[in-house]
Amino acid sequence: MEGQFQDGKEEVIQAWYMDDSEEDQRLPHHREPKEFIPLDKLSELGILSWRLNADDWENDENLKKIREARGYSYMDICDVCPEKLPNYEARLKNFFEEHLHTDEEIRYCLEGSGYFDVRDQNNQWIRIAVKMGGMIVLPAGMYHRFTLDSDNYIKAMRLFVGEPVWTPYNHPHDHLPARKEYVDRIINRGKNEAVEAR
Repeated sequence: MEGQFQDGKEEVIQAWYMDDSEEDQRLPHHREPKEFIPLDKLSELGILSWRLNADDWENDENLKKIREARGYSYMDICDVCPEKLPNYEARLKNFFEEHLHTDEEIRYCLEGSGYFDVRDQNNQWIRIAVKMGGMIVLPAGMYHRFTLDSDNYIKAMRLFVGEPVWTPYNHPHDHLPARKEYVDRIINRGKNEAVEAR
């Protein structure tokens, strides 16, 4: 399933290393010079991604296949923008707090765009820009944060296995089993492979 629905994915999902600026979180925050990251690097971090047909998501057979294969039984749609989200500025600040979940975070951008920030194996921030048609899955236990871009609008489908649990555990919560499993499976795997290669 992970290798399917990849055509044109780079048009709706891009990633780059972030600068250390404290400027508005909604800016791109590219380093100088810009350091784009191949989407394969996101796969190494446990992130799944696809390009789907957001214009006809209600009838999209590819979305149905992903939901069935991965057990995403719950679905809702949320609009994040000043006009539709109560306490918009406060909520956006909350989304931007570094946190993890004990389950996957699955988002499918139906309209608009936004940024998901994650850390690589060396603790450097990577910004993932997701536009209409892009779907990403952040693994359980991965620290991340979300913000809109300067367009201030995203309409996203949220998917979940079973009943949704949206509890964020703000950094640090390294003692949680989901975090320990992520570190063992993803972070330590890369370090072990580097040691074996020597």
